[in-house]
Amino acid sequence: MADMDDMKAQLCGEERTRRADLGLLVLRLTAGGLLAGHGAQKLFGAFGGHGLEGTAGWLESIGLRPGKTWAVLAGASEFGGGTLTALGLGGPLGPIAMQGAMATAARKAHWGKPIWATAGGAEVPVLYSAIGAAVGLAGPGRYSLDRLFGVRVPKTLVALTMAGVAAGIMLADRQSAPATPEEPAPEEAVMEGPKGGEDRVVEARPGAEAPVVGGAPQTGATSQTGDDAGTATDATAASALSSI
Repeated sequence: MADMDDMKAQLCGEERTRRADLGLLVLRLTAGGLLAGHGAQKLFGAFGGHGLEGTAGWLESIGLRPGKTWAVLAGASEFGGGTLTALGLGGPLGPIAMQGAMATAARKAHWGKPIWATAGGAEVPVLYSAIGAAVGLAGPGRYSLDRLFGVRVPKTLVALTMAGVAAGIMLADRQSAPATPEEPAPEEAVMEGPKGGEDRVVEARPGAEAPVVGGAPQTGATSQTGDDAGTATDATAASALSSI
């Protein structure tokens, strides 16, 4: 990052670089501080956050398991990356760490929606990611702890951090959300009919023939048979009287 600062000093005047570094300071403090706050919500439940348990449950609902491990990684990416970026410490390590949580959030929580935050899109993660990339490329500027303490981050460490973040993003992208069982449509439920062991309800309609139970007709048929028998008895009695 010192080489970048020297190049800026050669290309721009002293006053210009001071203003540019002040602009970087404002950008770092705002974006880094807010993102660190999001990480504190996940890790410690600060600022009205849900803490590790609540964050773990939500992450598992979108397919990231085990939820607590991913909650720690997401919180560390936001809290650690945001804090390092705001302080201007560790060169590009903070802005690189920011990319892990932002890329995963955009892919797993906002993908397939319109870009705007009001529509549930990835507007906010994209903004944080762009700010992190800009600060990482430009360097933290003179108003930073790196400049104050003369910190120089080895290129090997930068490369390893980038590789670790990229691996985490790819691993998260390979995990899928749990499938939600589909409920049958009302028409399908009606067509299926009762399953084994269920009782059937038979509607009785007026004028329909009464069913035969146990080989004997029901009450209506019984009374009709009794009337027929009484008529036959009367006819027999009349015949007997006429023969006397």
